[in-house]
Amino acid sequence: MGITKTNCFTKKQNETAMLAKALGHPARVAIVEYLIKANTCICGDIVNKLPLAQPTISQHLKALKNAGIIKGEIEGNSICYCMDKKAIEKIARYFSDLLAQLQSQKSL
Repeated sequence: MGITKTNCFTKKQNETAMLAKALGHPARVAIVEYLIKANTCICGDIVNKLPLAQPTISQHLKALKNAGIIKGEIEGNSICYCMDKKAIEKIARYFSDLLAQLQSQKSL
């Protein structure tokens, strides 16, 4: 396997890429949308809403959690998941900054 060159990029670029990669699957997008509507839930709730098996949902939840997009707290025998607002704010700022740059170019 090749050596990654993430050290050639800024911290912000690496963080943005990590967030984008975590959202790069339609199941993860669906999970995020569900979590925003539900506020909090356990894996079984998501399994009941999406056409995916529980192990698959768990893998997607792990990827979202590792990227910092969602948080999970142990409640009894389950983990209760919720969105991490800070991650969504980072994504929103990134796209807002891109849009502002594009708009300023049009006015030149």
